[in-house]
Amino acid sequence: MVAAVLLAFGQIGDPAFRRPLILGVLGAAVALGLLTWGAVAAAAWAAGGQGWLAWIAEIGGGIAGVLLAWWLFLPVAAAIASQLVEPVAAAVERRHYPGLRPAKGASIAAQVAFGLGFGLKLLLLQIVLLPLFFIPLLGFGLALLISAYALGAGMVVQTAMLRMDTRTSHAAWRSRRWSGWGLGLILAGMALVPFLNLLVPVIGTAAAVHLLQRSTSS
Repeated sequence: MVAAVLLAFGQIGDPAFRRPLILGVLGAAVALGLLTWGAVAAAAWAAGGQGWLAWIAEIGGGIAGVLLAWWLFLPVAAAIASQLVEPVAAAVERRHYPGLRPAKGASIAAQVAFGLGFGLKLLLLQIVLLPLFFIPLLGFGLALLISAYALGAGMVVQTAMLRMDTRTSHAAWRSRRWSGWGLGLILAGMALVPFLNLLVPVIGTAAAVHLLQRSTSS
């Protein structure tokens, strides 16, 4: 799983990787910027009034809003990844697995439906897990573990669907559950780091390709 992520980072300079990488980074940057702006604006509106109490409330609300925007970034990253999975996977396979047969996976409709469902389910999960933040340290760690599991599952399944039908793709996830969960943890950790979080959609998809192909060949 770590090797899969390192291989994904190693391809950043590949010309075939450049276009989806740029699109992924720009999409993530715009989405994160809009989330942050919306959260801070909502905090300022909620604080209302004038004076130093309103000013403190606005600052506190702004900080909370930024943290909320970061927490909700994972489903946004998942949605971006679902739009870039095909070009990213093609670039990875062309460089690292040139002997693969032409892809013949799930239908386009099934892939689109899964991508939309993946993003929406992760969004709902992130919202449901918000109360855990009121439990110091333990709550955050538990929320991160649960989110990482869902993120890893979605990344692996949607990547597998390029070459497998829906049922087989889910079976591929189940057989790689622990390594896929580890991938989700790495991606969730990346999402904590400014600028590095912008790479989550593309690096996550590329690493999922390696995770699937390397475990299959072994």
